[in-house]
Amino acid sequence: MIREVFMPALSSTMTEGKIVSWVKAPGDKIDKGETVVIVESDKADMDVESFYEGFLAAIVVEAGDVAPVGHAIALLAETEAEIEAAKAQAASVSSGAAAAPAAPSTPTATTATTADPVATAPQNGSVQANRPSGRVVVSPRARKLAKELKVDLATVQGSGPHGRVVAEDIERAAGKPPTAAAPVPPTPVPPTPVAPTQSPTPTAPTPAAATATPGQVVPFNTLQQAVIRNMVASLAVPTFHVGYTITTDALDQLYKQIKSKGVTMTALLAKAIAVTLKQHPLLNASYTDQGIQYNGSINVSIAVAMDGGGLITPVLQGADQMDIYSLSRTWKDLVNRSRTKQLQPDEYTTGTFTLSNLGMFGVDKFDAILPPGQGSILAIGASRPALVATPDGMMGVKRQMQVNITCDHRVIYGADAAAFLQALAQLIETNPQSLTL
Repeated sequence: MIREVFMPALSSTMTEGKIVSWVKAPGDKIDKGETVVIVESDKADMDVESFYEGFLAAIVVEAGDVAPVGHAIALLAETEAEIEAAKAQAASVSSGAAAAPAAPSTPTATTATTADPVATAPQNGSVQANRPSGRVVVSPRARKLAKELKVDLATVQGSGPHGRVVAEDIERAAGKPPTAAAPVPPTPVPPTPVAPTQSPTPTAPTPAAATATPGQVVPFNTLQQAVIRNMVASLAVPTFHVGYTITTDALDQLYKQIKSKGVTMTALLAKAIAVTLKQHPLLNASYTDQGIQYNGSINVSIAVAMDGGGLITPVLQGADQMDIYSLSRTWKDLVNRSRTKQLQPDEYTTGTFTLSNLGMFGVDKFDAILPPGQGSILAIGASRPALVATPDGMMGVKRQMQVNITCDHRVIYGADAAAFLQALAQLIETNPQSLTL
């Protein structure tokens, strides 16, 4: 039997993928669950595995080329004797005759996995691409654990991205408490290029335009294309902006006290936002055709500029539940893996509220564009010394930053946004020490 291997849908927004490299060459033997190709999706590079044993007979889409989701990228032969026939079939597939997904008799044979750089031992987690005929998609580690614990995979409900079965699902099915992920040790915080109130998120990448020849047209990469689609989609949302000035002296002092323990200003700001969102759940909600969707967790996305153009928004999931030290370590790990395009889709698509900080570049104030599927995004400017009137009627110098929130007016109104900003300012100005509890 000859099977077509299709370009998988590695995320809900992915419409096409780029072949980064073929791990296997034509004629190579392939085992079930073995990585065949690495595909660049919207915002990550992911390994694609085979559902079946056989031989990689022919490559239809070469490394560096792009194919739409569902397009055949290779042919898999069940036996060596079928390889020549598969090569002949590859010509018609590459010309577009087999661009549509195959019939049930030749199902797609791909899932995607990325290595987890946090764990000390190699542990992979899979993401469903196309699920043919109700096939259960299982990560390699979960499959191995299921054999050890004698768990029937058909009875396990996957909790991973797009319903994949992960190791924690197997442990729950076996009645064992899920194993905690290996902690990321604290690492020194790189010096910030501006005042300590600003985020030490990695410095600005070199724009792609800086390396282009004058007059040259540089094609958008897949990450930039994903950003373009999101920005165009955001034009359909009626938004409004509200600004607020926050005094940061107390927050600056706290940062000086705990930055040696690996705490970043980004983490402090994300934690402050998460705690405030807990008091104002409407700002963490989003619009649906049926009504207001109140999210069950507070997942703070933070915009990160990528080398070569584009941006990604790693997500601090359950930010209100994490202590500031764990949150800082998690954020550093997310940024490092986003730079190498190793984030899992749920690590950059599950945000419920977004933070964008251009203060680290000296920007005083700006308005951010609302991401699709969210109700609010907060833009943070630089903290600067300002001459202000004190409560006793005297004049004094205090450090202040301007924050501007963009909201979906279908869900959130001006008074709601103002109340959120007022509460955030009160927390930062009068009780930032509570962020360490």
